[in-house]
Amino acid sequence: MILVIDVGNTNMTIGVYKEKELRATFRMMTKTPRTSDEYGVMISQLLTSKDIAMGDIEGSIIASVVPDVMHSLVGGIVKYVGTNPLIVGPGVKTGITITTENPRAIGADRIVDAVAAYEKYGGPVLVLDFGTATTYDLVTAEGKFTAGITAPGIRISSEALWTQTAKLPNIEIKKPKSILAQETISSMQAGLVYGQIGQTEYIIRKVKEESGIQNLKVVATGGLGRMIADETDTIDIYDSALTLDGLLFIYEKNRK
Repeated sequence: MILVIDVGNTNMTIGVYKEKELRATFRMMTKTPRTSDEYGVMISQLLTSKDIAMGDIEGSIIASVVPDVMHSLVGGIVKYVGTNPLIVGPGVKTGITITTENPRAIGADRIVDAVAAYEKYGGPVLVLDFGTATTYDLVTAEGKFTAGITAPGIRISSEALWTQTAKLPNIEIKKPKSILAQETISSMQAGLVYGQIGQTEYIIRKVKEESGIQNLKVVATGGLGRMIADETDTIDIYDSALTLDGLLFIYEKNRK
């Protein structure tokens, strides 16, 4: 079995694969400070809850955009799981070529998503990840990561409204019954959700226009991606396991 971990700004998503099958997934808060022992114990307990023994884990891989947690996380995996995880970064084989101005500046999570979308659905493909930030990454038919767009995520926008204004509340992010809101909460929900839909459709249209690629597949992932994908026909596929699948693909490409 292979342990895969995606460390995002808000959450850490953990998956376990047996061959090609995703057997279990878990989520942990990223921002909670933890020691290596705490990470090791928590991961061990999560695996045990799914009847997965430590001895069943033969390898591990991590993609992280939060450097501060890596020392403790890697230490916990080495000590408790018994594997030395592969870290997605420069020098790791991915199967795609990054041709942006500064390839080293591309986040590991975006590379992993791009690898998964290209491997699973082929290119050209535009990969959308609705996470803490909303990202749009273009991979050509030849497997070249050529461009990326970064926008505030829906939760960041919601938190900005809540924390930077005197009277607006912290709200649940969901689509309201109508865009014609008549009170504060649904007014904020309408602005956040329909605003994200409008942004998504416009950016996809502009990427197709400026790249000249009209047969572009659009693949979305991320926690709030399903809600957006269900509301627009500009997204072709929603894949909740895209990032974890990408980690497995990269692990297999680097297996000795």
